[in-house]
Amino acid sequence: MTAALLPPLLAQAEAFLRLFYRESRLDGLDDRLNAVRVEVARTGQYTLSSDELTHGARVAWRNSARCVGRLPWRALTVRDLRQVTRPEEVFGHLLTHLYEALNDGHIRPIISIFGPGVRIHNPQLIRYAGYLQPGGEIIGDPANVALTAYLRRLGWKGGPGTRFDVLPLAIEAAGGIHLYELPADAIHEVQLTHPEVPALGELDLKWHVLPVISDMSLEIGGQVFACAPFNGWYLGTEIAARNLADTERYHQLPGVARALRLDTSQARSLWQDRALVELNVAVLHSFDAAGIRISDHHAVTRQFVRFENQEVRAGRAVRGRWSWLVPPLSPATTPVWHRQYVDGDEPPRFMHEQSAWADLQETVQCPFH
Repeated sequence: MTAALLPPLLAQAEAFLRLFYRESRLDGLDDRLNAVRVEVARTGQYTLSSDELTHGARVAWRNSARCVGRLPWRALTVRDLRQVTRPEEVFGHLLTHLYEALNDGHIRPIISIFGPGVRIHNPQLIRYAGYLQPGGEIIGDPANVALTAYLRRLGWKGGPGTRFDVLPLAIEAAGGIHLYELPADAIHEVQLTHPEVPALGELDLKWHVLPVISDMSLEIGGQVFACAPFNGWYLGTEIAARNLADTERYHQLPGVARALRLDTSQARSLWQDRALVELNVAVLHSFDAAGIRISDHHAVTRQFVRFENQEVRAGRAVRGRWSWLVPPLSPATTPVWHRQYVDGDEPPRFMHEQSAWADLQETVQCPFH
């Protein structure tokens, strides 16, 4: 039967298994395909081997059109936790993920793939609360106002009310939603200082060191794993040029400009540009001083060009979303600025899921949304 005439699941399974056997240089594809057809005919589903799951997760990273840091895709550590479905066990394995990924600052890319019925409602394992005040002011991260309200509806009492209160995890498993507070030793943060401007350190800014994406599902060979949190390491501009600088996030450029004693009376003075550069300097300096792995936008874009060249030699096309691959700081100085890419993620792939608190986006009156 040709692939076009196969049922959808079998067609997707066959496409992935052909890729896996080809790229792994293995024999026995025909026997494996026959076994899968028998299993699907008998149960309506089939089971990926651990090796197949591992390769599929790595290729999903390789295929991620929005990721500029794909060069080390083969180094992804895959934790096969498909047998884990109880909420307390899920939480325990998430803590292990955080500890192992930190790796004394030499951050390791890891993905943990859980069993059916498990879902994490937080977009990342570590996120800061956003508290909407009666007058419209927001304490914390404005991006997380709706998420914070949702978690409070689930029973969270709230944190101490600082700008950097870490949110609890909402884990859906065993037919319910369960809240878990992360222990302090699982939340590693870096306090920001500047190598030449002590006043910038007085802004009392910090950021957590592990970006663990936890609200995307993983599709491999027609199978979808709803809970597959994964991490790489931060790109400095993610923190400094977006999370801390965006007017719809922490909006720290005016404070940085004051610390630098810049003239902010008119945009033509380029105070925003100068403040943005120095905030990026502070993030890179602080992470380096703390011994935490972090990339800068010049190095990572050069690495992306190496990744492109490797893929071309392997006979694979590189997809990319230009607006995500080009950094938000000095983009014209990077080698990806003049390149063009075809967007779209091919399977195996990560897929965005609608947030569990989507209905709160309209009801929570955040002035930035």
